[in-house]
Amino acid sequence: MLQSSILDPFERFAHVFKIDGGELIRRLLEVVVILFLAWGALQVIKAIARRIIKSVDDGDDSSMSEAEQRGGTIAQLVRGVGRVVVGIVAAMSILNVFVNIAPLLAGAGILGLAFSFGAQSLVKDVISGFFILVENQFGVGDVIEIAGKSGTVERMTLRVTVLRDGEGTMHVIPNSTITTVSNRTRSWSRAVVDIGVSYDDDVDKVIEVLRSEIKNFAADPVWSGRLDGDPQVLGVESLGERAVIIRSQVKTNPGAQWDVARELRRRFKRRLVAEGLENPVLQRIVEMRSRQQAAAGAMPDGAATAEASPAVTETVIPGMDPK
Repeated sequence: MLQSSILDPFERFAHVFKIDGGELIRRLLEVVVILFLAWGALQVIKAIARRIIKSVDDGDDSSMSEAEQRGGTIAQLVRGVGRVVVGIVAAMSILNVFVNIAPLLAGAGILGLAFSFGAQSLVKDVISGFFILVENQFGVGDVIEIAGKSGTVERMTLRVTVLRDGEGTMHVIPNSTITTVSNRTRSWSRAVVDIGVSYDDDVDKVIEVLRSEIKNFAADPVWSGRLDGDPQVLGVESLGERAVIIRSQVKTNPGAQWDVARELRRRFKRRLVAEGLENPVLQRIVEMRSRQQAAAGAMPDGAATAEASPAVTETVIPGMDPK
């Protein structure tokens, strides 16, 4: 009695579509098996992706090595491509349970040939993404500049690269539009810090102070782990309009250059103030004269113009003490 009540809805459905009830149940069981196998395949794909990430993990969470970036990128592609392949195979298999898909596949081949002519950009995207991955030009977590946009690589597929910039804006860039890649976090990075000092200050003394401070910075255990080599104060980089520019540089771990540069600027500022070597202040002297006065200074008496309107003369004095 119970079995009859369970089978009754299937029998009514089979009667409407003129299908044998037992055959319908068999086909539905096949669909369940296909879905179960698809679920199992997805779990295997996820396990492979986790295994890839685990195999390249060096145990240091403070920084991401090149191997970890490449492993994360490959794992992400494995998950993305795997889901698409499993989904397509499962959908075609389920359709084949109810309909013979051989004629459909033949027709789809002709349709696909026509579609390929209109999908050339998609093919270019996939081919470009493949070579980017094979050549390891960049990976997830790298800070790069491509197609006029810069940011951190959040996600990468064979078709697109997704960047997130410093303001939180997400940029989705087709791989075929990438002609030049500027990778700022590959293998190692460099922090370049320029400090401006007054023309009145002793440059040799300033360089000595900066070298002392940068040596203390390199010995700090909080920051020494982010450095890759000894930091340097290179010397006078340029003679600017308002200051003498002194350049320092530090080779760092990938991606650490911005934090290191900010900390160096803070330390340099505090040390220069403590040594009485403050940054120069740009002073401007503005002189207001009438056109008659300006002409009188350059022309004989009586030759000045009759119209009186202000003329401005501005003098810039770099490094002058405002006091």
